[in-house]
Amino acid sequence: MRFILLGAPGAGKGTQAKQLIDRYKIVQISTGDILRENVKAGTPLGVNARSFMEKGLLVPDDVIISMIEERLSKPDCSNGFILDGFPRTVSQADALGSLLKKMGLKLNACVYVEVPEEDLIKRLSGRRVCNSCGESYHVFFNKPKNEGVCDKCGAGLIHRKDDHEDTVRNRLKVYHNETHPLLDYYTKQNIVLKIDGTGDINDIFKRITAGLEA
Repeated sequence: MRFILLGAPGAGKGTQAKQLIDRYKIVQISTGDILRENVKAGTPLGVNARSFMEKGLLVPDDVIISMIEERLSKPDCSNGFILDGFPRTVSQADALGSLLKKMGLKLNACVYVEVPEEDLIKRLSGRRVCNSCGESYHVFFNKPKNEGVCDKCGAGLIHRKDDHEDTVRNRLKVYHNETHPLLDYYTKQNIVLKIDGTGDINDIFKRITAGLEA
């Protein structure tokens, strides 16, 4: 099972990915994780990537693709993988397609977890984080016992700037601008699986697995 997992910030991709990994005995491949691992290990690709990062530049697609190729060649990917956070653009999707063809692989699906924008804003802007231990809460879905106070360490909770509604709306705008061309791209390949990402977590999981196994 090899597929891409798409969804806006707050769509619940991380939660679903954990369950999908367990069900299909596959690995989750995050370009952010691969990048950090290579930089930390000082690999040739990591050194190359660091030279761009230190200048505040985006790491070029060819460097990212090389890291993905190296990761996909490892034994734990033989049973399949979930690509999370890549591709983000049509040019990256083209490069990924060329890589998979070269490796004799193909994607089974592009799973798009779809959630109404107002629901995403509610999920993201309601987050509160402990200023001391980093424990996370939510004003609707995971309230602390005492408002504004961390259950774990008793310190105050903060509303991070990244979670303010205006910032969240901007993040979603950027995401949708990047994602819609990708959806069109994979729709033409007839591999897009649109999933209703609202409601109970287990119900969403059942929708995804039913679609993948159909």
